[in-house]
Amino acid sequence: MALADPAGCAKGSEDSNPFPDIIELNVGGQVYITRHPTLVSVPGSLLWEMFTQKNVRSLARDSKGRFFVDRDGFLFRYILDYMRDQQLVLPEHFPERGRLQREAEYFMLPELVKLLAPKLSEQNSLGDDPCQSDPEELSPGADAARSLTSAAAALPSAVSGGAGTAGAEGRRAGFITIGYRGSYTLGRDSQTDAKFRRVARIMVCGKTSLAKEVFGDTLNESRDPDRPPERYTSRYYLKFTFLEQAFDKLADAGFHMVACNSTGTCAFAHEQTDDRIWTSYTEYVFYRE
Repeated sequence: MALADPAGCAKGSEDSNPFPDIIELNVGGQVYITRHPTLVSVPGSLLWEMFTQKNVRSLARDSKGRFFVDRDGFLFRYILDYMRDQQLVLPEHFPERGRLQREAEYFMLPELVKLLAPKLSEQNSLGDDPCQSDPEELSPGADAARSLTSAAAALPSAVSGGAGTAGAEGRRAGFITIGYRGSYTLGRDSQTDAKFRRVARIMVCGKTSLAKEVFGDTLNESRDPDRPPERYTSRYYLKFTFLEQAFDKLADAGFHMVACNSTGTCAFAHEQTDDRIWTSYTEYVFYRE
């Protein structure tokens, strides 16, 4: 008879528990650490079924031995919060309510589904649009924000001032600023070739709806995931590191460069070779009429 792990005995359990009290989860690449009683706090839920079974080996694990769940790792934080105290607390202007409701259905949490459903119903009664999920999207210009996100779709005449035009004439004006930090090594002899390093990251500043329209799936929103479409942000960056590629996307969307600036400082000087490493920060401002 195999002996159970002492850490695998949850408090208050009459039967032997094959799970440790502290459990590490890998949900869609996001790591969560929680207690076993939290995961089984809602009887009948999917997590309750997973972590009350005796055959621990039947559960999927990642390369580091953490229990793996192939779902949205970002939205799981709200699922886990609900499992802790059976209350729903969302950030202001939360844009993922519809997707979170789908996650709640997957994890078999009917009470959480009910908490999410009334807010959707209230919004649908205003516009009969089942896709609305952000209260801020009910403000003027909301339809345009959703259309811009689909990239280069024709906008309704109400957005373009009643002219009924589509394409470039129906696009909203706005600014997008991209910036990057770079470095290069320059020898004492001015004729020596400079050694440039690869751009590490291209930052994006501007209105969320415009940034998503221009860069689409190449826009990384991980540092500011809850930003509504009509709000400004300076925390997005691109998944690629080629400035020319960013310029091409901006040009295709009808933007033109209106300003740029750059600063450079000598960060380090080698004592023996006199090679100097310079660092710089550059910004390009684009505008679309």
